[in-house]
Amino acid sequence: VKLLESGGGLVQAGGSLKLSCAQSGGTFSSYAMGWFRQAPGKEHEFVAAITWSGGTTYYPDSVKGRFTISRDNAKSTVYLQLSSLKPEDTAVYYCAADRVMGRPVVIRRKEDFGSWGQGTQVTVSS
Repeated sequence: VKLLESGGGLVQAGGSLKLSCAQSGGTFSSYAMGWFRQAPGKEHEFVAAITWSGGTTYYPDSVKGRFTISRDNAKSTVYLQLSSLKPEDTAVYYCAADRVMGRPVVIRRKEDFGSWGQGTQVTVSS
């Protein structure tokens, strides 16, 4: 399984970006997906997850109402819409795929994810 993120960039505070993560290999539609971010000097932070069907999503309070995760199983792609961006959202954003096929619940622990992309940089200027 290979994951490739795209869509990062530099944006002003209050702006929006849409990140994409395309999977090659494996059966994308059978795996829950998630997004994490890592700011300089900080640990990975969970920001969004979606079940394999797309029926359930989960966000931490820090991004709830501003970020939206979605997926297109026909395109083997998961998306993260970032809105109302703040300077503290600046980080490298990573997508990740569940270790377990067909898990029916949302996962959010880093150790639950088995495949990771290389990351895409998001920089929010004030």
